[in-house]
Amino acid sequence: MLEQVNRKVVDTPSAPRASGPYSQAIISNNFVFTAGQLPIDPRTGRLAAEDFEGQLRQVLRNLEAVLQAAGTDLKNVVKFTVFISDMANFSILNKVFSEYFPESAPARSAFQASRLPLDVLIEIEAIAVGGK
Repeated sequence: MLEQVNRKVVDTPSAPRASGPYSQAIISNNFVFTAGQLPIDPRTGRLAAEDFEGQLRQVLRNLEAVLQAAGTDLKNVVKFTVFISDMANFSILNKVFSEYFPESAPARSAFQASRLPLDVLIEIEAIAVGGK
């Protein structure tokens, strides 16, 4: 018989609302597991930018909002999973990540996806420590 898992749902209006049967993030045993974040401006509900770098920066702002609501932040991320529509944008991904994480960058995987929700150019999910 499985034990009941200690988990808490994270929900913040500072990031785009979940558009289906999932949570923005779950806290379990001091870890925060986020859902994939899209480049949607939570104030307008619309795509924040057309270009890859603008979309990436909005995704990171959305992740930061979810992580803050969970009691942690980007500096406590231990793993990112990145889905991008075109690997030609990989150098931009690295440039922006080097700004956010100049030292001790988290582990990261990146995959080209043939199509992302709403035809966005990027989606990122994270695992962080320090959730409350």
